[in-house]
Amino acid sequence: MMPTSELVDPAVRTFVDALNANDPAAVRAAMTENATMTDDGTPRLLWDWLQREAFDTRGRMDVIQQSADGRDLIADYTNEQWGTMATRWHFEVADDRIAHFDTGQAGEPPYDPASWLGQP
Repeated sequence: MMPTSELVDPAVRTFVDALNANDPAAVRAAMTENATMTDDGTPRLLWDWLQREAFDTRGRMDVIQQSADGRDLIADYTNEQWGTMATRWHFEVADDRIAHFDTGQAGEPPYDPASWLGQP
């Protein structure tokens, strides 16, 4: 796993650290006021999803791989409801905060960047 200190994009690093700390206020501060998200390409209500999939179930991202710009990640995502699964994350950043993210299952390794980087 990659230490979060090695994440290239500061906004993504702040988001991952806040999520891993299970700190809703810090996650909110890491995101723009009108931030959005999708899960496997399906739009979700951001704060409902975060509450259910991260805060209530102690979600955690252990980053395995990042793109050159640090806005696309492969991470083992673990929570108390689903266990651990390989996930991909794509982040859009505005004003040094997360404006949108898409997450979904990453499939099986090896992870080919051409198949996941920037893909919703």
